[in-house]
Amino acid sequence: MKNIDQTNKKKFMRRAIQLSKEKMLSNKGGPFGAVIVQDEEIISEGFNQVTSLNDPTAHAEIIAIRNACRKLNSYHLIGTEIYCSCEPCPMCLSTIYWAHIEKVYYANSSKDAQHIGFDDKHIFNELTKDKSQREIPIIQILPEEGKAVFNAWIEKLDKTLY
Repeated sequence: MKNIDQTNKKKFMRRAIQLSKEKMLSNKGGPFGAVIVQDEEIISEGFNQVTSLNDPTAHAEIIAIRNACRKLNSYHLIGTEIYCSCEPCPMCLSTIYWAHIEKVYYANSSKDAQHIGFDDKHIFNELTKDKSQREIPIIQILPEEGKAVFNAWIEKLDKTLY
């Protein structure tokens, strides 16, 4: 059983890598692919479409997560794993956590990506800084008005928690 599991893991990773190569060569986006697996079956695929969609959030992992959520009709992907041709960036990693994906496998490391011009180390570093020290100013305004909506959320009886 363990050998079959390892064989499937390699098969799933090879599909993510294949997507990254195919779509990169067809000029759809950068060299990144991802597949989401549930019960040893691929339920969703994604590839980088940042340049073809003019969308900085169209990373392979995000596309795969969106597709899986639509397919499962759920915003939680509990019981799934994601196979990524490259270690997820901060945005993708955050989305993986929000989606409750249970395990991440990757082929290339973030250092490998850095060597070909995709450097997210700066973003990881920025996230560890105090807001006042970040490169892009993050400034709070109208907190009272914002809190009024949060208070309405607390009182809302028919809310869907996530």
